[in-house]
Amino acid sequence: MIQELEDLKNSILEQRYEDALTLIYELDGMSRQTKINAIESFVIRMLIHLIKNQLEQRLTNSWAASIRGSLIEIKNQSSG
Repeated sequence: MIQELEDLKNSILEQRYEDALTLIYELDGMSRQTKINAIESFVIRMLIHLIKNQLEQRLTNSWAASIRGSLIEIKNQSSG
C-alpha cells in the first residue's frame, strides 16, 4: 500500500493523471476487498457463537459479548 501511495504521488507530480487514476481505482478495490474480508471474518465469528447457542441451548456472557462485538464491527465496516 505504501508503494502504491508513493506511485500515486509521483504520478500526480509528474502530471501523469491517467496513471494516477488507475492507481486510485486499484487502491479503492484493495480497500473494498479489505472491508469485505473483515466483514466475512466477523460474520463467521458471530455465526459460530450463534450455532453454539442453538446446540447448547445457552448463551454465555462471552458469547453474547462476541456476537454484539461482531455486529458492531460489521456495522462499522459497512458504513465506513
